[in-house]
Amino acid sequence: MKCKLFIAILAISCQISFAQNSRLFTTNTIGWYNYLGTFKLSEKTGMHTEYQWRRNDLLTSWQQGLLRVGLNYNLTPRVLLRGGYAWAETYPYGEYPLNKMGRDFTEHRIFEMVQLSQKEGVVEISHRFMLEQRFIGRYSSVNVMSEDEFPLAHRARYMIRLQVPLNGREIKDKTAYLAAYDEILIGFGKNVNTNIFDQNRIGILLGYRFTKNVRIEGGYINQTLQLGRQINGQNIFQNNNGLILNATLNLDLTKSKE
Repeated sequence: MKCKLFIAILAISCQISFAQNSRLFTTNTIGWYNYLGTFKLSEKTGMHTEYQWRRNDLLTSWQQGLLRVGLNYNLTPRVLLRGGYAWAETYPYGEYPLNKMGRDFTEHRIFEMVQLSQKEGVVEISHRFMLEQRFIGRYSSVNVMSEDEFPLAHRARYMIRLQVPLNGREIKDKTAYLAAYDEILIGFGKNVNTNIFDQNRIGILLGYRFTKNVRIEGGYINQTLQLGRQINGQNIFQNNNGLILNATLNLDLTKSKE
């Protein structure tokens, strides 16, 4: 009996050791500085605009630039639909660049999103579901100077976000609040390489709503990211930690028409 138990423990230890040895881990200090703007066009529709200035070493070098635009449709006060386009430029940062040649690359995305909102007591909760069709630039050889291939990859995303007011029972004008979110991103389709798991993001933010049109947030972000390639048979994981700042602008353009 003791012999069987010893063999079982040894087997489990070997599996854990193998799993750890099959991974390479690296860390980066990141800074994400984001603008998000919504412009109401009618009672049901609006335009979403967004730019994310993502930096490595907190500020000094590029990680990624991301531009996203979309059309909103408010199905109900608690159900928001959005579809649109995103452009991203990713740079060779960190110990193991995302591109195996150590080059920057462009990505074009089409996306569809559903966001559900609810309130439980003083806690505001949102669930965001997103699908992305990603045309990711790559170099067919070291001799070409720019991306000459854009294979299609698919990605599914789910984010849950909770926020609570720090003064009063609801987030209204001149209200400080605390927010936390977690988002997981999963790749699928024939062009997904070594990873189905793409990345996970966790954020803890302190925010302030000046008016219904303007609010800011700042805090901590953790990004766990798996590269779509291996080195010497090992999967590569980035554990990126740093600062995130959001500036949000909401304007009602229907009032200007009146």
